[in-house]
Amino acid sequence: MIELRGVSHRLGQRQVLSEIDLTLGESRIGVIGANGSGKSTLARTLNGLIRPDRGTVLVDGLDAARQTQQVRRRVGFMFSDASAQILMPTVAEDIALSLRDLRLDATERDARLAATLATYGLEEYADHPAQLLSGGQKQLLAFAAVLVREPQVLVCDEPSTLLDLHNQLLLRRTIAGLAQQVVLLTHHLELLDDFDRVVVMDAGRVVHDGPPPEAVAFYRALMGERVR
Repeated sequence: MIELRGVSHRLGQRQVLSEIDLTLGESRIGVIGANGSGKSTLARTLNGLIRPDRGTVLVDGLDAARQTQQVRRRVGFMFSDASAQILMPTVAEDIALSLRDLRLDATERDARLAATLATYGLEEYADHPAQLLSGGQKQLLAFAAVLVREPQVLVCDEPSTLLDLHNQLLLRRTIAGLAQQVVLLTHHLELLDDFDRVVVMDAGRVVHDGPPPEAVAFYRALMGERVR
């Protein structure tokens, strides 16, 4: 369970989050809004990447700003550009890097690495240069490198931004098959059709919160008013 209580944050002179109160308990939650609406800042508060100026973010009762290490074990984070998350030369090395700070013996570490490679169809690419993968394969590697740590929650900040239609569909299928709770920020609204709930943000505030069809319709109307 993730709870945000009175969360506010400024970047310079700009108020990017204003008194956000949310309880996020559903399995699949979407967050939508125009660029600059505050959704990426909100996402980064969920695992302590950003510490809000005011308010509290709790993950299973743990304070994300004060108990960051424990929270990050529970909440994995994916950025929009998968290439930026690739830190090691090969696919297997990149996934293995995520396991280094976990207290696993060599047998368990190797078993978890092998299982993760298999789950995401990356076995034959284990020794492949990671940066030479296709866009879709890089996205799968980003999933693998985060999920090998077995977090309880996965926060995805616009992971479909650089993907073509085929890989957007692959992303959708991958998310649908995850056991973890997923919080997905996206501009590709069709990815949210089968989600449980969608939060709409505007000017640093939650302006709508409801089922996907209702929330997406609200957002489209809001954006439509601004191009008249």
